[in-house]
Amino acid sequence: MEDMLSNIATYGYIGLFIYSLGGGFVALVAASVLSYMGKMDLATSMVIAFSANAIGDNLLFYLARNQKADMHNYLKKHRRKLALAHIKMKQYGSWIILFQKFIYGIKTLIPIAIGLTKYDLKKFTILNVLSAAVWTLVVGFTSYFSGSAIVKAYDFIAAKPYIAVIIVATFFTLLWLYMSTATKKRSR
Repeated sequence: MEDMLSNIATYGYIGLFIYSLGGGFVALVAASVLSYMGKMDLATSMVIAFSANAIGDNLLFYLARNQKADMHNYLKKHRRKLALAHIKMKQYGSWIILFQKFIYGIKTLIPIAIGLTKYDLKKFTILNVLSAAVWTLVVGFTSYFSGSAIVKAYDFIAAKPYIAVIIVATFFTLLWLYMSTATKKRSR
C-alpha cells in the first residue's frame, strides 16, 4: 500500500492532468483525498485539474468546429446522445456549459455538440473556464473535506470487495437506463 501511495504521489500529477483532459472527476476526488492524507498538494492538484479540464473541453469544441466531417463520422453511433445534448443546450442555454461538468455520460458530448453549432468561440471559452473553476472548487474541496469519510468507505469496501461490484454495477445500470430513456425514439 505504501509503494502504491508513493507512486501516486510521484506520478499522480501527470495522471491527473491526462485524466482531467477528458473529465477528471474520479482523478480529482482521488487527488483531493490523497491531499487530505498528506500525499499530494491540494492547491497543485486543483490547478492541474482545472487547467486540463478547461483545455480538454476547448479542444473538443475546436475539433468539432474545424473537423466537422470527421466528427460526424465518429458520432454516427452516438446520434441520439448528440441529439440529447442539443436538446439540453436548447433547454438550458449557456448554463449547460456549467452543468455538463457534473453530468457523467454527456460531459464530452456537450462541447462537441456546441462546436458543431455557430456558438461563439470566445463566449464558450469564457464560460468553459468559469465552469471548470466552479467544478474544480466544488469537487476538490468537497472531496478534501470529506477525506476522512471517503477513506473509511474505501477501507470498508476493501474489506468486502463484492460491495464495489454492486456499487459499480448499480451506477452503470442507472446510467444506461437514463441514457436509454432520454435517447429513446418516441412514436408520434
